[in-house]
Amino acid sequence: EVQLVESGGGLVQAGGSLRLSCAASGFTFDDYALSWFRQAPGKAREGVACILRRDGRTYYVDSVKGRFTISSDNAKNTVYLQMSSLEPEDTAVYYCAVDFGRLCGGPEAYWGQGTQVTVSS
Repeated sequence: EVQLVESGGGLVQAGGSLRLSCAASGFTFDDYALSWFRQAPGKAREGVACILRRDGRTYYVDSVKGRFTISSDNAKNTVYLQMSSLEPEDTAVYYCAVDFGRLCGGPEAYWGQGTQVTVSS
């Protein structure tokens, strides 16, 4: 079955950088979207970034534009989130998702278990 495993979370100081990884497995589709979402305590899950497998197009929430970069290794079905200039507001559990409907975290998406990112001021 489809599995996604996030890694790379941790504790960093404001202004620092961190790279999250998500390895997806259990499928052979070649047209899908990989995305990162995050959820802070007491808040709803928020879409952060998305990349389309077919053409490499990327999407970002305004709050991370210029600071975060999403990329993928298509051969490994792995998606990365390079985070720089981290702010305390970025503190959250970060989840990756694969969506075979070419949506970003849509109704048919599969989700990973999440990795904690904590940014101290």
